[in-house]
Amino acid sequence: MIIVGDTVLSDDIKENFFVCDLEACKGACCVEGDAGAPLEDEETKIIEDIYPIVKDYITEEGRQAIEKQGTWVFDKDGDKGTPTIGDNRECAYALTDDRGILKCGIEQAYLDGKITWKKPISCHMYPIRITKYDQFDALNYDRWHICDPACQLGASLKVPIYKFLKDALIRKYGEAWYAELVEEIEG
Repeated sequence: MIIVGDTVLSDDIKENFFVCDLEACKGACCVEGDAGAPLEDEETKIIEDIYPIVKDYITEEGRQAIEKQGTWVFDKDGDKGTPTIGDNRECAYALTDDRGILKCGIEQAYLDGKITWKKPISCHMYPIRITKYDQFDALNYDRWHICDPACQLGASLKVPIYKFLKDALIRKYGEAWYAELVEEIEG
């Protein structure tokens, strides 16, 4: 266990390797699972505000799902998340590129400079999932068979999870926090 500020991190984030391999998985995390992407409370307002721009980046099917369900939903557990197409399948904000890889329409709008918010932090932080408690956040590695290619690529490149997720971790917790995490792990 690694403790940094008000966070408790599983040792898995330093001991396991990970680098997304979109050529292999085709962005399966945008379609697999039993709900959309988890959203933090403040993210629901952001998504509402940016939707008029983002809707031009997603599929017609995605737009229809959002028009019917809203820009965000409560999932079966009562948690906030992105709406999905069909029976809890593809995220309504997903799109498929010309190589057949699922990508985030929100992130594409960000990359085009149309919005300043990259995407939900739960997506940016994957494969780490955050569980919030009153006194701290618990960060745990979420192992999922669809990410086996990412584990293999990460191992071949020798990139531990905490290094792969450097930008996301800094986005969530800040530069000083990340520097402390690296110090805790690397000494």
